[in-house]
Amino acid sequence: MGLTAFDHLVVRVEDIDEGIATYRDKVGLELDRTDESEALGIKQAFFNLPGGGFIEVVAPTDPDSAVGRALRRGEGIHTVAFAVDDLAATCEAMKAGGAQLIGEGGPQVFVHPKSTHGVLLQLSEA
Repeated sequence: MGLTAFDHLVVRVEDIDEGIATYRDKVGLELDRTDESEALGIKQAFFNLPGGGFIEVVAPTDPDSAVGRALRRGEGIHTVAFAVDDLAATCEAMKAGGAQLIGEGGPQVFVHPKSTHGVLLQLSEA
């Protein structure tokens, strides 16, 4: 039971083109693909990481989306995602430890940033 692997990191930015330029040109990562999620109100850019996992750069298309609201606190790390071996058991253990969870019962669960010093954690079964 518990975290088994790092999956990906989500970085929120004001401008998707500037975010892409930062991770492509300054950091030297290769852009894998871009996408847009109307449901989440975001534009996305995906960069695969050497050794596994990826960085997802997101910018809001809707200022009232979760990412849009979070940008009021500034750009930076938005989500750290982990794979877990048993999602239900991991959630129970985290709740027993005092963590506040979001979205229990779905294919992924989030640990509220209030429980993790301002960083949203995403948990998905491997």
